[in-house]
Amino acid sequence: MSQQLDKVKELISLREKARLGGGQDRIEAQHEKGKYTARERIAMLLDEGSFEEFDMFMLPRCTTFGMEKKQFLGDGVVTGYGTVNGRLVYVFAQDFTVNAGSLSETLAQKICKVMDQAMKVGAPVVGLNDSGGARIQEGVNALAGYAEIFERNILASGVVPQISAILGPCAGGAVYSPALTDYTIMCKNTSYMFLTGPAVVEQVLGEKVTQEQLGGAVVHASKSGVAHFACDTEEETIATIRELLSYIPQNNLEEPPYLPTEDPIDRTEDALNEIIPDNPNAPYDMYEVINSIVDDGNFFEIHKDYAKNIIVGFARMGGSSVGIVANQPKVMAGVLDINSSRKGARFVRFCDAFNIPIVTLVDVPGFLPGTQQEYGGVILHGAKLLYAYGEATIPKITVTLRKSYGGSHIVMSCKQLRGDINYAWPTANIAVMGADGAVAVLYAKEMKAAETPEQAAEIKEAKKKEYDDLFCNPYKAASYGYIDDVIEPRNTRFRVIRALEMLSTKKLTNPAKKHDNLPL
Repeated sequence: MSQQLDKVKELISLREKARLGGGQDRIEAQHEKGKYTARERIAMLLDEGSFEEFDMFMLPRCTTFGMEKKQFLGDGVVTGYGTVNGRLVYVFAQDFTVNAGSLSETLAQKICKVMDQAMKVGAPVVGLNDSGGARIQEGVNALAGYAEIFERNILASGVVPQISAILGPCAGGAVYSPALTDYTIMCKNTSYMFLTGPAVVEQVLGEKVTQEQLGGAVVHASKSGVAHFACDTEEETIATIRELLSYIPQNNLEEPPYLPTEDPIDRTEDALNEIIPDNPNAPYDMYEVINSIVDDGNFFEIHKDYAKNIIVGFARMGGSSVGIVANQPKVMAGVLDINSSRKGARFVRFCDAFNIPIVTLVDVPGFLPGTQQEYGGVILHGAKLLYAYGEATIPKITVTLRKSYGGSHIVMSCKQLRGDINYAWPTANIAVMGADGAVAVLYAKEMKAAETPEQAAEIKEAKKKEYDDLFCNPYKAASYGYIDDVIEPRNTRFRVIRALEMLSTKKLTNPAKKHDNLPL
């Protein structure tokens, strides 16, 4: 047999060894935990047969603390590229079977290489995280490795989409890479994220808490907002990534993907003409409005378990990707607060970075009052949403359905924040505040001077009607040009899609600057 054939056999043997990661026993241990291996996850994510691997033969450099006996080809992470629905995607998947996926200098170099390549060619990066954290044996080299990754997360932000899946442990400094990316998806029961673990929390604060209570998927999806999705299984997690990618462009210089639809652009929804209750304080479900105007009723919601008083997510209208931002009257009357402002602002900024038009559906009575909100900085957090809309140069279409009061009117993509098209339903109320509050301020003296409580009540009701006649309709705002048109609710889909088509060639740039200084 020739030497060349021997070398080919050696190559094949080494590849087989590398693909086993930490060995068959550790692969079985991973399966026993209900978890897939790094390579199995990549196979689920990418189109069949499309994966091209980098750096299969890299080895760790650390030989102290017994690490010379733990030399595994590939060193704890699988990296490379492939396609998702035919579109290029770069991927890295931490391999828990190799030293618990702990981050070494070599492992960081592998991740940085795919991130650098993704930036050069303009393609998304998907990170599948399952790691015990920094490799303690490597000391400061491991910390330097994390910092190298974080720097690339920062430089890639707004240039290529970055998606993180948490499929196991993610603790300490490791949490910052997912936090810097655009979307974080966690798998319930098998994944967790926290800066300091339960043992440290108990030691320092005397507080007993489990890993799941401290940093599980449900906690981060509903309480902290760190996770955008909490999925029941790894299969669902991977499917969510694939669907998310279908709505967003490859990079900041491309347009979002177009998907032809048989849903007619001029489809009308008669139910929308009656969806607003007669009682101005009665709720209705904003999801019904969203589902009735988007293509085929398909709405891909982001952050659905967090700050439910605002709804954000992706849909298609006339085949084109759009971002939807909508107040939800069914939750806290659709009021804005700290969490909903943060949630909305982050989503608007993502859409602006990646050329995805935004459709805003407004029914907002104001900002949530109280010491908890004020002490928590609702002014600054509300300003984030205001800032996000104001700086956005993408097409922005706003439809006011019912209430739009005070500062919350301004914040929700009003005309003065460079809203391109601002529509209103006939049921829209656009004013500084509602009739009760306005009359109490404007006519306090008259009511106080009334001779009897009955007379005061009569004055109040008369002035409320006067105020309602003036502001409880969209026509006052329309008379100043702040509303471009008052539309029949049943025609909302058609009018929005026509506006999106008209705005498809919009060009707008902000003043030259090093970077902005938004109110963080």
